[in-house]
Amino acid sequence: MTLRIRLSRGGAKKRPYYRIVVADSRFPRDGRFIERVGTYNPLLAKDNDQRVTLKQERIKYWLGVGARPSDRVARFLGQVDMFEPTKHNNPIKGQPSKKTLERITAKEEAVKAAASAAKVAAEAPPPPEPAPAEEAASEESQADAPAAEPEPEPQAEPAPESNDDATAEDAAKKDA
Repeated sequence: MTLRIRLSRGGAKKRPYYRIVVADSRFPRDGRFIERVGTYNPLLAKDNDQRVTLKQERIKYWLGVGARPSDRVARFLGQVDMFEPTKHNNPIKGQPSKKTLERITAKEEAVKAAASAAKVAAEAPPPPEPAPAEEAASEESQADAPAAEPEPEPQAEPAPESNDDATAEDAAKKDA
């Protein structure tokens, strides 16, 4: 018979209340138990003294007999220094997924490409400016030429609205 110190649920729907019990591991969660050794009320604030109550002497006895606490009960016992809870380590869970890694590498490549493009643009010499002599010659040639009157830009006609209900008569009125 393997003994477990575990939670047994009570309370109403959506209002949980747990008893900390010593039970045979083969018994159902809320079924038969050997002894009640505490309570746990998750609805109370974490700093409330009544959230977790433990009968420490009886728990020490059952731990001495060989009862093993569940993970949650081991946490409670660890808070009062009665039992050292086991630390679980799942390094794979903390790693990003394949898609996330692909996004990160794509983003890094885009940043590198932008940085190299900016570096190339900064290293490239600026475009040569026209020499002052050429500017003077072009200004004289413009002064000698007769001033041509700028042509007015033709205004584009607004595109006719495509309307499925439009008839031939409406189109004729628009054209006229």
